[in-house]
Amino acid sequence: MIHNVLSIAGSDPSGGAGIQADLKTFAANGTYGMAALTALTAQNTRGVSGVETVPPAFVQAQIAAVFDDIRVDAVKIGMIATADIASAVAEVLSRHPGVPIVLDPVMVAKGGATLLDKDAIAAVKTTLLPLATVVTPNLAEAGKLLDLPQATDRRGMAKQAAALVGLGPRAALVKGGHLDGSDSPDVLQDMHDAQWLDAARTPGRNTHGTGCTLSSALAAHLAKGATIHDAARAAKRYVTGAIAAADTLCVGQGHGPVHHFHTLWRD
Repeated sequence: MIHNVLSIAGSDPSGGAGIQADLKTFAANGTYGMAALTALTAQNTRGVSGVETVPPAFVQAQIAAVFDDIRVDAVKIGMIATADIASAVAEVLSRHPGVPIVLDPVMVAKGGATLLDKDAIAAVKTTLLPLATVVTPNLAEAGKLLDLPQATDRRGMAKQAAALVGLGPRAALVKGGHLDGSDSPDVLQDMHDAQWLDAARTPGRNTHGTGCTLSSALAAHLAKGATIHDAARAAKRYVTGAIAAADTLCVGQGHGPVHHFHTLWRD
């Protein structure tokens, strides 16, 4: 059986992040992808120049239409943009308990543009975090969700991951890609303990969409029945390979995308 995964996120017309990255990731990980758009962006590999949000009621209508007709095996939530959209998404998803939800709290684009306003951060904490199976912030996002300074070492990462689980999700995967050093450690904290997912850091600037890609790969593996720990490890392996193969693409003049189909395409 092919499993179905729904992404609720914004659009990236350059294809490296957002809905476009999510759908590529779902396909590369053997699942059928679906998408409900929360926002349109004007962006490329050099940055975001404009954002137009979708009315909350219409975001909710897209999600409801999918659930009314199609079996949804997992949900990935990406760019939410506003508090009203967060509340609308939470309300419709609360009607479907038991579906795994991966929450990627997208706050800032690679080029620095703000993608989540301050009121929306509070709404994400109160409405979406308690619904999440796993939340997948980077260091900056974890700090903002907790109203704490950004963690600068493994000890700080582990403490913040545990604090995030205290806000309601079953697990938190805090990504350490922005730490200094030659490795790229992530920490997965659940209700019981913490596990480290380590990988060597791949040098290069083509890392656009890594957060979207990791969370989508995680959702794909949860949809197929993997445990949270096995899904996180599989997602980490996939993203590490996608980053390592990124330079085989030739997309844009800024932060290029990772290679979502690195295991499928051959020269």
